[in-house]
Amino acid sequence: MPLPFLTADRAFDAVDDVALPFEDRDRWRRPYRPGPWRVGVAAIWLLLASYVLFAAVVIALTGTPSGAGVILGIALAIIVVSLRLLRMGVWVSARGLRQVGFLRTRTVAWERVSAVRTVQQPVRWLGLPRAVQGQALSLVRADRAAGEPGAPLLTTHNADFLGRATAFDRAADSVEAWAAEYGRG
Repeated sequence: MPLPFLTADRAFDAVDDVALPFEDRDRWRRPYRPGPWRVGVAAIWLLLASYVLFAAVVIALTGTPSGAGVILGIALAIIVVSLRLLRMGVWVSARGLRQVGFLRTRTVAWERVSAVRTVQQPVRWLGLPRAVQGQALSLVRADRAAGEPGAPLLTTHNADFLGRATAFDRAADSVEAWAAEYGRG
């Protein structure tokens, strides 16, 4: 009995580049997957939060409710920090480009984007002060001085793309395609 859904050699009739009928272009989406460094750090923070939550339960059963409340608040803060780490990155939609940082989010409408290009430059390694030579996807805004690039959107050495050069190239190409489709160009 042939099982075509289990074989790798069956022919696909659908083209991968066709947009799905339920795909909403106005919805904010990240054009790449979060990297292993970002996911790993967030997982460690969530593991720490589970221990702190367990400590809050033990304190609530044996100690004072106010002490358990303080520990519960610490656990919730750790959870919020880890979820914010996972949310960081570049998001695109038909309305514009959004760069989500840990404490700040910047949104630029496509009408204000002059160009999005990949440049070779010194970049920060995992966001630390140490700079190494790498590639960065930079945004050139129309309302700034001619050719003045802003802060890099993506780099080859950030938490999403460290050691994943092909993933950086795909993400940069995807953001550049969004800019070409919806930008001023």
